[in-house]
Amino acid sequence: MSEQNPADQAFSAHFFPNSSNPIPSFNLNPNFDLQVPFQVKRKRTGFRRRASTNHPLPSPHTSQLSLPPPPPSPSPPPPNPATLHPDPDISDEIIAINKEGTLHPDPDISEEIIVINKEATSEALIALSAGFPADSLTEEEIEARVVSSIGGIEQVNYILIRNHTLCRWRENVSNWLTKEAFVSVIPPHCVPLLNSAYHFLVSHGYINFGVAPAIKERFPAEPTKANVIIVGAGLAGLAAARQLMSFGFKVVVLEGRKRCGGRVYTKRMEGANKFAAADLGGSVLTGTLGNPLGIIAKQLGSTLHKVRDKCPLYRPDGMPVDPDLDTKVENAFNKLLDKSSQLRQSMGEVAMDVSLGAALETFRQVYGDAVTEAEMNLFNWHLANLEYANAGLLSKLSLAFWDQDDPYDMGGDHCFLPGGNGRLVHALADSVPIIYEKTVHTIRYSGDGVQAISGSQVYEGDMILCTVPLGVLKNGSIKFVPELPQRKLDGIKRLGFGLLNKVAMLFPHVFWNTDIDTFGHLSNDQSRRGEFFLFYSYATVAGGPLLIALVAGEAALNFETMPPTDAVTLVLQILRAWAEIPFSIKDIGIPSSAKVALTHHFGTLGSASPMAGTNCWKSDFYSCIFEPQGIEVPDPLQSVCTRWGTDSFSLGSYSHVGVGASGDDYDIMAESVGDGRLFFAGEATTRRYPATMHGAFISGMREAANMAHHANARALQKKVERSASKNTQACASLLADLFRDPDLEFGSFAVIFGHKSSEQKSPAILRVSLGGPRKRNTSEVSRADQPHSNKLLFQQLQTHYNQQQQLHVYALLSRQQSLELREVRGGDDMRLYYLCEKLGVKLVGRRGLGPAADTVIASIKAERGSR
Repeated sequence: MSEQNPADQAFSAHFFPNSSNPIPSFNLNPNFDLQVPFQVKRKRTGFRRRASTNHPLPSPHTSQLSLPPPPPSPSPPPPNPATLHPDPDISDEIIAINKEGTLHPDPDISEEIIVINKEATSEALIALSAGFPADSLTEEEIEARVVSSIGGIEQVNYILIRNHTLCRWRENVSNWLTKEAFVSVIPPHCVPLLNSAYHFLVSHGYINFGVAPAIKERFPAEPTKANVIIVGAGLAGLAAARQLMSFGFKVVVLEGRKRCGGRVYTKRMEGANKFAAADLGGSVLTGTLGNPLGIIAKQLGSTLHKVRDKCPLYRPDGMPVDPDLDTKVENAFNKLLDKSSQLRQSMGEVAMDVSLGAALETFRQVYGDAVTEAEMNLFNWHLANLEYANAGLLSKLSLAFWDQDDPYDMGGDHCFLPGGNGRLVHALADSVPIIYEKTVHTIRYSGDGVQAISGSQVYEGDMILCTVPLGVLKNGSIKFVPELPQRKLDGIKRLGFGLLNKVAMLFPHVFWNTDIDTFGHLSNDQSRRGEFFLFYSYATVAGGPLLIALVAGEAALNFETMPPTDAVTLVLQILRAWAEIPFSIKDIGIPSSAKVALTHHFGTLGSASPMAGTNCWKSDFYSCIFEPQGIEVPDPLQSVCTRWGTDSFSLGSYSHVGVGASGDDYDIMAESVGDGRLFFAGEATTRRYPATMHGAFISGMREAANMAHHANARALQKKVERSASKNTQACASLLADLFRDPDLEFGSFAVIFGHKSSEQKSPAILRVSLGGPRKRNTSEVSRADQPHSNKLLFQQLQTHYNQQQQLHVYALLSRQQSLELREVRGGDDMRLYYLCEKLGVKLVGRRGLGPAADTVIASIKAERGSR
């Protein structure tokens, strides 16, 4: 093992002062990540729960959670680049500044690294929760050119300033954080880095956003910039609208419904002087450590209610599931998921064309010979929970990539917002110009501007943001003129868009205990396993006695055509059967006609039932799901059944990675087209946070920054840097395709040559892969290994599967320089040193390559195509 260079040692000392295991050098561990474990993976479990070991319910109470600064337990995003420090000796000037601005010379660390706060580790953890790697730049920061070069002390100091700025705002999210607040703690020579970090965080919506009065006061009185049309007033559209308005853009939002919020819909239910707020769409804030919607809630003065993970399960007969059996089946279920993960690795790229359901069913058949009916019912409940998490049938989920977003889980508690998420929606919609009942059926875009057509009305602007759900795009409800690129059309087709439905019921009073927020119901019928499989108790947060039953998987599809009265009747049968179950209807001295009626009402109890043969009745027959006091389940005062699949403005609930798709398709969905005129946002456009409310919100903020970038460039009469195809995203895809077959490959470096000839001065494109799995040199793979090799397939899949955890930086150089670089000995560190110091080459993001590289890329593509 080689020693760390001084920059790595200094960085390690700052972020992990008490650690005996400092951050490894780039060449030692390119997969380095600050591993802070999060509680449970969202996709793996659907609703996060722990098996109940004590089913009788204690007294009800409400568990509430405020939003202090995040504790050091967020879920880390996957690493992007490892910090690059090509200079082997950087120790000159010592500048150490604590919170009070006092100078503390320290001869043991690199002298150029600043110390803004003694709690650098906690600040790094908070930055992690917001989506920033602890020790490196995001791809967006690289593209924004926040530092002059990748790696080195400048990057370290930028990260320290960025993290500190983010944390300072988190201390009081209701105030506007000014750049001047840092003048006393940032040394003069780092002021440019402060300007860069502050501008990036503000423009990309990481600080100074939301609905607090101090934030709204900063909105310009009159718009001074380009006209923007936003189609859709969901969370993505509202987030983008507010952010663009704060930048000075003139914004109009066109919404087809009579309300805002889209798939986030809080309905006020009422009857007999009872009221409750029912979330019929998005309901749970999944992870609060870095969740921007949690920040909005805090600005509104709301205290979030932690969804308690105690979730007892009840058999079809109403009796609680045995705790030991519960634990046994859950462990077996998790082992099957692990085996599926191993299977997709061994299958290679073939796994992209196989469903998760097929893999689970294969393993179940192999390992499930001795499964009892009770175990199978419980296993099917876990499958329903998995289908709920993905809003899709297991037979439609990609085995290879169904859980590709799990590493980006924000961490922290899952929460309900008292009063419903409609409070967030209405706060975000305040002062935003929204025109309701305007269904856009045509979007035209060109270099001169855009048009949105609704009926006979034409709305014109400079740019347009489309935030409609993926289901609407799949349906072709909006005609784009010109047609969208085939690449995007293919992505729309590949991604899945599934279904989740609900039955909300307002009762005259609470007949269940409120010490739990959820309880589950098992079914004997596999095809109906998702039918009312999970109940949410909203009595503690909705303002009234409200229960919501969830319908997932195949049952959610069938639910679309089920009459609402039938749906409510089925739910009540479950609740009433649990509340009053006769142990036996024989030999209890009642007329046969009454027996027939009771049998029709409760169903026939088989001899296998633990209640068979008992001669008790009435109050003795109550299941312990409710307090055993002879409680009668009343009729609901009001009931509402959702139909998201047939709602023309959604045509489904949320996205998932379908068979044949991958996380790349989310990136394709996010690509802008039309030379920076047509943009896309929504939960189906974010690779990291799909199928979440905060994902939709973050995508809106992302596109606001993207649109501002293009508009400002046009205002300055500058062309936005783009590839020969006029699209930076397409350029990235083209580069990825070309680098699948590089001309040279050594360590983390790959090279493609610009000309077929061997002229030494001919151009070449260099790519350095950061943060992903180290690939073996192609020369290390013997010819004997290549044919019929499962190992090769495994490597291909692993490379593809971990693509989202990699970041690439590039450089334009000559063939001769690339050949010289290949001959450098000493690993990647020495190659980086040689590249940067000896050759004077700077590594940049794909946008930084410039027009000269675009020409080279186009020529390589043309030459390979002619072959």
